[in-house]
Amino acid sequence: MTPQERAERSAAAMWENDAASRWLGITLEQIAPGRAVMALQVKPHHLNGHGICHGGYIFTLADTAFAFACNSYNAVTVAQQNQITYLTPGKPDERLTATAVEASRTGRSGVYDITVTGADGRQVALFRGLSRTINGQLFPEDHNA
Repeated sequence: MTPQERAERSAAAMWENDAASRWLGITLEQIAPGRAVMALQVKPHHLNGHGICHGGYIFTLADTAFAFACNSYNAVTVAQQNQITYLTPGKPDERLTATAVEASRTGRSGVYDITVTGADGRQVALFRGLSRTINGQLFPEDHNA
């Protein structure tokens, strides 16, 4: 199995069980080893009292891209720590995109940088996720074969 095929199968297995992301309207746009792109169309129920996208939804979008990127190797991987910096507001009715890129993966630990952008390409938020691989696989695979 190629690394890209493994990433695609891992994403499919995760997506099947990710009721939260589907319910929120998050979509998986791209997947590759150590990389994922997710999107969210900002709807009225995503808006806060200021009429902009609630930061919790922006965090969730970034965290979801992080999760798919760090789980792209078919090894169950969880978040150890996350940090987000909000730069500009998410606007009503715009499509937000979160692009997760692996910065480092050594042993069981990983570092991922996620950039959330607005429809016009501006940076909405910067997110850094630290991951930890635990026991298990997303789908059955013999890595020794």
